Amino acid sequence: MIISQCGPESEIFMAFDGIFTGAAAFELNEKLRGAKVEKIYQPERDELVFHLHSTVGDHKLYASCGSSHPGVYLTSEEFQNPDSPGSFCMLLRKHIGKSRISHIYQKDSERIIEILFTGRDEMGYDRNKKLIFEIMGKHSNIILVDADDHVITDSIKRISQGMSRIRPVLPGRSYDYPPTQEKISLFSVTLSDINELCLESDVSRALLSRIQGLSPLISDQLSTEGDPDAIFKKICMIRENLIQGNFAPAGWLKKGGEPQDFHVIPILAYCELDIIHFESPSETVSWYYKNKDSANRIRQKSSDLNKIISSALKKQRLKKQRLCEDLLYAEESKKFRLYGELLTANIHLIKQGSDSVRIFDYNNEEEVTIPLDMRLSAAQNAQIYFKKFRKSKTALVEKQKQLSETDSDITYLESSAEHLKRAEKVSDIDAIRDELAETGFIRKRRDLPAKKIKAEPFSYLSSEGYVILAGKNNRENDFLTFRKASRTDLWFHTKDIPGSHVILLTEGREPGENSILEAAAIAAYHSKARSSENVPVDYTHIRYVKKPSGAKPGMCIFTNNKTLYIKPSVPGSILPSS
Repeated sequence: MIISQCGPESEIFMAFDGIFTGAAAFELNEKLRGAKVEKIYQPERDELVFHLHSTVGDHKLYASCGSSHPGVYLTSEEFQNPDSPGSFCMLLRKHIGKSRISHIYQKDSERIIEILFTGRDEMGYDRNKKLIFEIMGKHSNIILVDADDHVITDSIKRISQGMSRIRPVLPGRSYDYPPTQEKISLFSVTLSDINELCLESDVSRALLSRIQGLSPLISDQLSTEGDPDAIFKKICMIRENLIQGNFAPAGWLKKGGEPQDFHVIPILAYCELDIIHFESPSETVSWYYKNKDSANRIRQKSSDLNKIISSALKKQRLKKQRLCEDLLYAEESKKFRLYGELLTANIHLIKQGSDSVRIFDYNNEEEVTIPLDMRLSAAQNAQIYFKKFRKSKTALVEKQKQLSETDSDITYLESSAEHLKRAEKVSDIDAIRDELAETGFIRKRRDLPAKKIKAEPFSYLSSEGYVILAGKNNRENDFLTFRKASRTDLWFHTKDIPGSHVILLTEGREPGENSILEAAAIAAYHSKARSSENVPVDYTHIRYVKKPSGAKPGMCIFTNNKTLYIKPSVPGSILPSS
């Protein structure tokens, strides 16, 4: 991968156009022809991952029909697979599992890649299936058809008659390619066609509307060639390169370092932007989506979860407000015992049928007006007040218990919200979702066995050589504090502020002041107070940190602590996740 300089930033985006699709199909055919399908997974609703084995090694083919990142390419990225496969994944395992790839090609110059699979069914008969990848933005789809008659077996997105009268995509129907809109394939265009298009007032628009595979940016670039002969010569060069596999894969960066675009031919509009050269189309598109789309995918995936946490927090805070009001009322109800005692002591002064009585309270040296039920005697009114007092006393204990539990829930949810805000990977979000399901704040999708959690905390190296770990979620906080750390290690957490548990691994040694300050700064950084200047951080030895019975993940109590006030920061040495 080589980085060099290029010019003014352009907001035109190209991604998988017909030319890039042709280059991708050529690469996949060269590398995967003859490969055997070993495993098929469906990490997300609109994603598929194929583990393939060939004579030259193993490959991982990723395909997505998501509107934000459609494409088909080889990748080395690791994906978290669901506990149970999706229905389309199961269907693919049945029909193309253990099959071999016989050919991969592009449909004309469209954004369509087709993979032909050959194998045998359960009865030993030959079966030929074709997997069609339509890479068309929000209309992208992945469709399995019979290779002989093109009858649809199923698709990852079913398109009903009501959704599209022109082209429904349903099992049992004959597969029809998307309408060509009277466009000419890039591989069939002639000089006569170009001459005709160049008669139009807007040549760029004419090229875009009449030739398959051209993006707006490529059409603009071709139109600047001037005369029809030059345009046709450029098109001939492009298609010859596609046929021979002669590509120049590259990605362009915006001024801030964010990916702008990618392609397999030079783009003049990006001549002043930084450019990164790659070895293959797959490496190019994998780089682009990993760096540009990962943040979008994390935001999309965390959006619903954030709404759930916010809603739960709102309910718990309202519950706390009502409990506080109930407690205030219960505190005031102590007067009921006084009323009962005064009525009992002064029964002889109270007349039957009175609606109230004024009695002097010698303890407080004041006269008290006591409401009465006219239908009852003084003794009966006294018993009612004693009963109200006993009831309010019981309620006081129960409400205080409920208030304590509610405060704990609020602290836990605030902590989860903070961890969600700091999530860097989709797996981090999934771990928080699983944790919330276990604690009962969100409904479990189905009764599935508990997943084995792999801890991947943030890891740092202090200036004195000590390893410092910070949890990414509450379950990871528990793992670090109560399983990973030893009794002599140091534990850090922001004082009364949601954040990560931070562990300074001492390995039986006595860490210096610098390491302690750095660990405290990391604890402040991985907390809700990251943007503050002077954050209080408690720290103590692990042996003084305890987890109360029944406490939620990440919740603990500690003693023998000291407090530091520090500015949030992380050291320069960041270690890979353990």
